[in-house]
Amino acid sequence: MPRLFSAALVLAATLCAAAPAMAHFGMVIPSTNAVDPKTRTVELTLSFSHPMEMEGMDLAKPAAFFVVSEGNRTDLLPALKEAKVMDHAAWKAAYAVVRPGVYTVVMEPQPYWEPAEDVSIIHYTKTVVAAFGEEEGWNEPVGLKTEIVPLTRPFGNYAGFSFSGQVLVDGKPVPNATVEVEYYNEQKAITPPTPYHVTHVVQADANGVFTFACPRAGWWGFAALTEAETTLPDPSGAQKPVEQGAVLWIKLDAWPAK
Repeated sequence: MPRLFSAALVLAATLCAAAPAMAHFGMVIPSTNAVDPKTRTVELTLSFSHPMEMEGMDLAKPAAFFVVSEGNRTDLLPALKEAKVMDHAAWKAAYAVVRPGVYTVVMEPQPYWEPAEDVSIIHYTKTVVAAFGEEEGWNEPVGLKTEIVPLTRPFGNYAGFSFSGQVLVDGKPVPNATVEVEYYNEQKAITPPTPYHVTHVVQADANGVFTFACPRAGWWGFAALTEAETTLPDPSGAQKPVEQGAVLWIKLDAWPAK
């Protein structure tokens, strides 16, 4: 029995190690990504989760939360209110859009210690909202430590369209970056048949450019992960690596019935 028990433990550990890791995603989800005169106020929801599996983690109040339009930055941190997403701590804010433009909404979270990976996680997360027919500026970087710059307009797209982006760290392309992609399974309408169907993976080219076709209507998250040059202390005080993520959320709309 002891030998059988030991073998079972080894097998279980081997299977766990071989299984694909669950991907973390910072999330900034607006109530709409195309503002019209009837929807001038955008509700913004900030969270941290495994979006396909609908498993949340607590999100501490972000270190920074702001919107950039035409090179102007507006601080939204004072507007945040506590909320719950997937039964975990999250944040919400309302932003009133008063003029035509393209608005990039950005969250920089506090570092999140992940004991399973022995790293701190910082996901620089953004999404793009267009207002009143304006569409210039959606492909401009906003100067984050790391970010995904859209090469396909990130709004006004239908399910099935391909999306391209470029991964930057310190404003420079990241050659051969690995980009994880997940669908926000908000209605729990999808049951992935295998763990491999939870997180999709695409590799960028030598210029940090990647392309992915989004087959279903809804919100899709893209996360390009790199290791930061600096470290942070873990709960015991030991210095550990930092996973810095460039995260971008885009929405694909369903095709009209007629």
